[in-house]
Amino acid sequence: MEKTYNMEDTKMLLYNSATHKKEEFTTHTPGRVEMYTCGPTVYHFAHIGNLRSYIMEDVLEKFLRYDGYDVNRVMNITDVGHLSSDADTGEDKMLKGAKREHKTVMEIAQYYTDAFFDDCRKLNIKTPDVVQPATGLIDEFITLVSGLLDKGYAYVAGGNVYFDTSKLKQYYIFNAHDEEDLAVGVREGVEEDANKRNKNDFVLWFTKSKFEDQALKWDSPWGVGYPGWHIECSGISLKYNGEYLDLHCGGVDNAFPHHTNEIAQSESYIGHPWCKHWFHVHHLNTNSGKMSKSKGEFLTVSLLEEKGYDPIVYRFFCLQSHYRKGLVFSWENLDNAAAAFQKLIAKIAALEPADGPVDEAVSAEYREKFCTQVGNDLNTALGITALYDVLKAKTNGATRLAVLDSFDQVLSLSLLDKAATVREEQKKQKASSQGGYTITGEGDPAVDALVLQRYEAKKAKNFAEADRIRDELKQQGIEITDVPGGASWKRV
Repeated sequence: MEKTYNMEDTKMLLYNSATHKKEEFTTHTPGRVEMYTCGPTVYHFAHIGNLRSYIMEDVLEKFLRYDGYDVNRVMNITDVGHLSSDADTGEDKMLKGAKREHKTVMEIAQYYTDAFFDDCRKLNIKTPDVVQPATGLIDEFITLVSGLLDKGYAYVAGGNVYFDTSKLKQYYIFNAHDEEDLAVGVREGVEEDANKRNKNDFVLWFTKSKFEDQALKWDSPWGVGYPGWHIECSGISLKYNGEYLDLHCGGVDNAFPHHTNEIAQSESYIGHPWCKHWFHVHHLNTNSGKMSKSKGEFLTVSLLEEKGYDPIVYRFFCLQSHYRKGLVFSWENLDNAAAAFQKLIAKIAALEPADGPVDEAVSAEYREKFCTQVGNDLNTALGITALYDVLKAKTNGATRLAVLDSFDQVLSLSLLDKAATVREEQKKQKASSQGGYTITGEGDPAVDALVLQRYEAKKAKNFAEADRIRDELKQQGIEITDVPGGASWKRV
């Protein structure tokens, strides 16, 4: 369903990490959003903490489109240059992955790029308009580094090219840092680089004088080498978004130093302000702290599937919380989200699709309210609440389904498709009941459908599948009792 009111009817408010306040979202070119999102470093699978950021960025892009904007979203793929410390020290993550799996760096990059987009597909995350691997834009990075040298913002030392932060009026953008706390060597794991003139200077280009075992190298005016991590996002955005970026997104851990360095090098190169709005998604935590690959708490979409969860349930779980708040993951919390989502789909399945024409006035009223709620700093929790408000609306089923389908352009929970599946299962259940098998329970069509599937598996002597379904229901707190001519179930 297309939106019938103009985007000028509502003004989106979005928290800007650079100004530390909610602001009216505006763009350099009216009606068009130039949007950049930091992409994955493809040396391993993305964990679900990483994917929380991509889910929220996906909702943001879809909401902007829903609100009438033309969006050009660009994302990088880091397949070179990202070191194991964000402070230009440590081993290249891509080389680390290649050594781990005894493959070439490019084999690793392709495998994990494909895996990332497969995860995105399962989570209903739209592929950005432009996806650019860093290795495909080396010439542009060299041009950018050369320009910074020419303008006096960079210097060559020890064979590497560094950005000179002392030339800036303001380096720190997102936080007020204590100078002593940021002294090189003070922070744990940060090695001092004697080539730097200033402790916050960062590498624009590495040459063969550092990390001799680096697998990917290119000719440059400064010798054979490879680009630093920070330069790739500036180079890719400037090429595909132009010199005026409206919205830059990423995880909150990228604010410093990565995004800080992007601003420094981009604005020094183009000579004017670069990005108007900065959008940072906060961490997904476990009970023991921030989720990360290095801690071994490595939860992936594939693992969720192995445990019987629909990946869309994880998306639903993320949307129930605000992007600027830390979200605590536990299996219990995910179970609660799964139960709530199952009930939501059952309620939608119970609506009658053909009980009259869509009431366009009611539909427009609810869509405008949705835009106001979600448009207040991407409040996805209110977006989920709006679904229940529609279900309770005093209008016909056709109108409610049309509005829910409209909202799902933003939320991307496959609401109507999943409801249609439940409806089909209900039809099978009814036919089976007429054949002498009766299901009694607590009026949840989704559970009834699984009980029926278990019966059909037993009838086909597929006892392993029947046991699997019983175990799945047990995990949801459902107890089944076989009775003459059917089955009964209850929540325990």
